[in-house]
Amino acid sequence: MSNEQSVQLSIVDLNDGMNYLAKLMLANPGTAERQLMDFLDALLTAPPDPGILFALLEQTRAPLCFVEEEMARLYHNKAVPLSHDEESAFRAAVDAWRKMGKAYALCARLEEPAVEAPGYKEMMATLLHRCIYYTGMVIIEHYRAHRELPPGIWLDLHGYFETAEEWGIVFTPVSDPLESTTHATHCAAAYVALLLIDVASPYSHSVRNLNLIRRWAVMWAPLVGVSPLESDLELPPYVVELMKDQPLHLSASVEGAASDVRRLDTARLGLQIDHAINQLRMRYTPSQLGLGEETSSHVLKLLEQLVRPWSQSSSARRFRRFVSEGTARVATGFTPMFFHVSGVPFEQPDSAAAYSRGDFEQLFTFRDRADPGQTLVIRPHADYPVEYWSVINHSANGFRLGRSGAGQRVQHGQLMAVCPHDGEHFLLGYATWLMQEESGGLVVGLATLPGMPQGVSFRSLDAKSASSERYMAGFLLPALSAIGEEQSLVLPPGNYHAGRDLEVVIGEETRKLRLNHILLRQADFERISVVEL
Repeated sequence: MSNEQSVQLSIVDLNDGMNYLAKLMLANPGTAERQLMDFLDALLTAPPDPGILFALLEQTRAPLCFVEEEMARLYHNKAVPLSHDEESAFRAAVDAWRKMGKAYALCARLEEPAVEAPGYKEMMATLLHRCIYYTGMVIIEHYRAHRELPPGIWLDLHGYFETAEEWGIVFTPVSDPLESTTHATHCAAAYVALLLIDVASPYSHSVRNLNLIRRWAVMWAPLVGVSPLESDLELPPYVVELMKDQPLHLSASVEGAASDVRRLDTARLGLQIDHAINQLRMRYTPSQLGLGEETSSHVLKLLEQLVRPWSQSSSARRFRRFVSEGTARVATGFTPMFFHVSGVPFEQPDSAAAYSRGDFEQLFTFRDRADPGQTLVIRPHADYPVEYWSVINHSANGFRLGRSGAGQRVQHGQLMAVCPHDGEHFLLGYATWLMQEESGGLVVGLATLPGMPQGVSFRSLDAKSASSERYMAGFLLPALSAIGEEQSLVLPPGNYHAGRDLEVVIGEETRKLRLNHILLRQADFERISVVEL
């Protein structure tokens, strides 16, 4: 719909709005998104009566949720910075959630105060719940896109919660069909769910895990109590300050008992998580426990990660982190990483390798310069880029790096080769924490793979293809018995088959290795234990 049509759209009564929503082109999410934005713009520009506005917004929730989840496929699990089209889709989704929140807030302002009228408190509780919900969707969308939160977003959320407290409707039951068709919720639960998602380290999770964390946070948030901080109580480890643009945080900076400080009681939540973990270990499936259609091992691992933050226990680091200053060199992509790890370009190690059309054209063009007595080698005219990142801090098993300027796109779980600021050799690591800043810079947390890597060329020993299959670049990590690490190969995804035999070339040495089992699988690599043949 054009801008001119958008301006002319006017919703004056319930029938007009319902007829418009009935004509949404949901089979084409891009078109439906534009239709919904025009609809919300019309409601915000010339709102109908509060009762009609509320009814139309409630009818808009389901189609908007469907459309935005479809459009989010364009940028979920993508490398950052996003491409132009991905960035446009992200901004459109955030704009949609903001407009819904503004529309519900407008409805609350237009609603005439009639405290004694039947259903008034329930109506206001629902409106504030929706304001919290859609402010939370802005937050969640930033997490799922690995983007830094916009300034003021937590103050908005705290403001809606505090208003619900002041009006005495923070625990008033509210129906939310998008979250549950059987159980009621309330403003406090919607608010707590977002605090729980934030303390679960959202920038260190894939969209798949974030969706699971959100599901569990919503389901279990009613178990968490929210109360003011009393002066005669012991200061809890974590608090929320309603006048600060921060989520749940360490209470060390709080002085005395301030009226805007709230504490969370997560004792019942901790017991619930322990109970769920025990049931999973007793062979109950996640679907039986209402935890989603996921494998038991995946759900169990994720729940074990959530026990400490969701019970507000201090999470002791395995390795101490040190603040650092310096510059690290970083390479991505198997071929560039092979060059920086090995010091030589990757090339087919045998003279009988099959050459591409481009190779043959090069040979034909420059055949008069070839030395007949020299081994035929086609050297790729490739660039092996390296980027320079600032070292923020480091520990024995990883780094926190920052980059302010433009550079290679980075995906959560991506394999990277890094030469530390205080070292000379490249190590392998992968992105376990990733966030794009408001300014466009990137911050990445790298977990290093154990051992000094060696660049290898590998191909399958399958009898049908061994003689003709071209080699690929990979890495060999040594066995480290002191810390229980097996010898392993780091390969591009799709190369693992249990019991598969590989021919591996390391410099002038050729070895035969058998793939054993997967040790780690991430966005663009697999780490596989191997045994010698």
